[in-house]
This record gives sequence, C-alpha cells and structure tokens, in this order.
Amino acid sequence: MSNYVIVTDSACDIVPSLLAEWGVRCVSLAFRFDHIDQDFLSDDMPIKEFYQNMRDGHVAKTNAVNAETFRQTFEPILAGGEDVLYLGFSSGLSTTFQQGRLAAEDLTEKYPDRKIIAIDTLCASAGEGLFVKLVLDKKNAGATIEEAAAYANEILPKLAHWFTVEDLVYLKRGGRVSPAVALVGGMLNIKPIMHVDNEGHLIKVSTIRGRKASLNALADKLIETAEDVTNGTFFISHGDCEEDARFLADAIKSKGGNDVQIITNVGTVIGAHSGPGTMALFFLAKQR
Repeated sequence: MSNYVIVTDSACDIVPSLLAEWGVRCVSLAFRFDHIDQDFLSDDMPIKEFYQNMRDGHVAKTNAVNAETFRQTFEPILAGGEDVLYLGFSSGLSTTFQQGRLAAEDLTEKYPDRKIIAIDTLCASAGEGLFVKLVLDKKNAGATIEEAAAYANEILPKLAHWFTVEDLVYLKRGGRVSPAVALVGGMLNIKPIMHVDNEGHLIKVSTIRGRKASLNALADKLIETAEDVTNGTFFISHGDCEEDARFLADAIKSKGGNDVQIITNVGTVIGAHSGPGTMALFFLAKQR
C-alpha cells in the first residue's frame, strides 16, 4: 500500500499550524483590497486587520488561482514516491477545484506510477475543513487512498453548511441578494439563513429578525437535521465575532447537542464575499 498525502486549499479556513499538525498540505489562495496595490496570500494579513479594512469600507476581492500553483504543491509529493488526495473548494463557488484537477491530470501523465485523486468537496470555509478532518480520520484509521476517496464521496451529500450574516451589503456585492433586499434587511434588522446546496451553491432558505434569533435558528437546524446530535463533530467559523460564535456553541449544547470541536475564523478568501459578522455552522446531516 502506497503512502498518500491529503492536500486541500486555504478556503478550508483551518489555520496553517493545525493543518501542519494534521499532516495536511495546503495551497494558498489570494486576495487584494481596492486601496492597496498588492496581492496577498490567504494568511499574509492578520485576520482582525483584514476585517477592520472591510469595516472601514474597503472592498476585498479574491484572485483566481492557476494550475501551476497546484502543480508546485502536488509534484514534490509525487516525486517523493507518495500519492495525492486533493480535497478542494466547492466548484459551485470558485474555479479553484478545476485548476487543481487540471494540475492533477497533467501530473498523472508525468508520474504514471503514482495516484492523484481530486475530489470536489462542494464545501467552503470550515465546512471544507470538517470534510478534510473526517477524511483524515479515515486515513489515520488505515484507509487506503481509494478507501478514503470512497468515504469522501459518501459524506459529500451529507456535509451541511448553515450560516447567517450581520450585514447584507457583502452578499449584495456578490449578487447573492438584491440591492433592495439588502436595504430593507438593514433597516429592519433582518438576517438571512442560508446554506450550501447539493451542487455547492449558496442558497437563501429563510429570514429571521435579530442577531440572536438567527444564531438560535442555526442551532435549531443542527438539532433538527444532524446525523448524530449528541456525538457528532461540529465546526463553527465566524467573521471576527468570536463572542457570537461562543453563543452559538453554547446554544447547541443547551439544546442537547455535542460540544463544538473547532471554532475558527472565516478566512480572507471566504470573508471577502461574506463580510465581518458572518456566522457559519458545519456538521454531518441526514442530508445537506
């Protein structure tokens, strides 16, 4: 059985030090601000500085990654005699996965004795991070690359993403809500409840009035739909609003759920589109 390395990208919103501890390699994505003539890799800017720039009215935009960036990560692994299992950012939200797959196809020809499997997780933020962790656990339990890939495809339709935002202006910029909805929502303190569907796209499900009510609605979604409420693995990511993240974790626990295992920041690449105040919850559900 050949050894293999799990590779992901920085849209997973798991901090580099923890990914290194897990033994997972990561391809860094990039962003830039309208007022700074410079491209940044995902973790080049402290997260609080990133969100403060957004609160100050500056617009963050993400830059498309190319296949060569993935090649530079994949090839040393293959050249060292190991295989690659790439778990990538949802193709429903980005071209990142397509570029990773192009690099994998190219390198398969160059290293015919090695295996490269690329899987579109249809996930984002710590949902992608949770996906990676679950597949990693399978690997650490002795699964071959084929078995780990099969497990990844098994959990694909079950990895639920539920989230809400503090300010609709960022979703308006990305075309997720209309200018009229954003204006009225801001005036009436209306918060959208959204999720990532089976094709990896963001879908608005409902609206809630008030921040705390929207956080409780996320907790209720977990209690209602989680595959294992009392023993499941739950991740939260937040847009520089840790107190609210703790509130959500406590709400899940008080409603009968398990402890949240990881609370992390929504990183720069996802945060550029969702904005400060984003709150997202991820878990295995009976269905997405």
